[in-house]
Amino acid sequence: MLGTFVRFLVKKAQPQLLSGFRNPPHPWRRATQIRACAALSATFQPLEDCLVLHYGGTPMRFNYLWLRDHCRSPSSYNSQTNQRNLDTGSVDLNIRPENATVQDGQLILTWPGGHVSEFSLRWLAENSYEAQKQSIVQPRTLWNSDIYKNANIPSAKWDTFISSDDEVKKFLQNYLLYGIAFVDDVPATVEATETVAQRVSLIRETTYGKMWCFTSDFSRGDTAYSQLALDRHTDTSYFQEPCGIQVFHCLKHEGTGGRTLLVDGFYVAEKVREQSPENFELLSRVPIRHEYIETSDHHQNHMTGIGPVLSVYPWNNEIYLIRYNNYDRSVINTIPHDLIQRWYVAHRELTTELRRPENELWVKLTPGKVIFIDNWRVMHGRESFTGLRQLCGCYLTRDDVLSSARCFGLLA
Repeated sequence: MLGTFVRFLVKKAQPQLLSGFRNPPHPWRRATQIRACAALSATFQPLEDCLVLHYGGTPMRFNYLWLRDHCRSPSSYNSQTNQRNLDTGSVDLNIRPENATVQDGQLILTWPGGHVSEFSLRWLAENSYEAQKQSIVQPRTLWNSDIYKNANIPSAKWDTFISSDDEVKKFLQNYLLYGIAFVDDVPATVEATETVAQRVSLIRETTYGKMWCFTSDFSRGDTAYSQLALDRHTDTSYFQEPCGIQVFHCLKHEGTGGRTLLVDGFYVAEKVREQSPENFELLSRVPIRHEYIETSDHHQNHMTGIGPVLSVYPWNNEIYLIRYNNYDRSVINTIPHDLIQRWYVAHRELTTELRRPENELWVKLTPGKVIFIDNWRVMHGRESFTGLRQLCGCYLTRDDVLSSARCFGLLA
């Protein structure tokens, strides 16, 4: 279902008193059965290149060097700083444990030289490749216009947002799930906008400054500084790492038009994956270049960012970044001849889905309403407008937003 990603986890079994055997006659050719008094059971089989663990109904393979590298003993890992003490470069690449057993829900390995590593079976299950392949890194609710409107997501309020960590937590939860979130009743000033932005994360200073405030005066070499309509796009696609979060606040508008367009790029990308897996795969594999060239009297810039339109994690194929900006897309010279036509076909299918009216959420930004947009996921645009329209805003560092969310105990 496209509405909500479902998080799949390896079945978590409660630790039980388990018993195995020590020093089997042929330790690398024999499976060991560990039985519990309840229905839970686990087996492990040491092979030449890995240990195969069956636990919670899932077979998992653990490389021996990986196991030594991830030892959590005090000499190997600093639990206070959560950093590795072990010098991985000094470990024998062909290391094998001399003994393996399971006791009290722990896998216990004895290495040459006498070092002992203990691993919780639950920890191994959660951190196995097999589990991660079936897991979602960040749970999200994907939406089109109807899905978002029917969800009735509340906006945060300025007073409580500034004073209450619980309000910030609720705001971040909505932001993580939907890729957009609002704060209402913010004083219509640049200073108040900066304050509400810094409540969430650090401000990322770019060539546009730290906090920017602009009208349709063409003061910068960008069509955003005009009264023209802007098609859906992500910002700073010409950065090697596009800005993570965009903040907008309309301080004044004396005219008509100017509504903000929002489209969930991940919802649309999943539609493409569902309809044309080969087109999705091509858009996630082929890198293209975006470029920003500015040659005004006051600003000289030439920036280039290279990456695929869709970026996915290779182990679970989960999309985490969309880089879509037809204005800033540069000369396509990174695609071989035999793929170029196919790429245009795939890009056209994505564009067609992005432009379907049912996928468009239109919002009128008014003084006091601040919007936070996940620039790696949600595209924005605007309709043309008349009169004086003054906006301010900034970019936020994505890593710090996600860090704040995790410190609140949210999945991010």
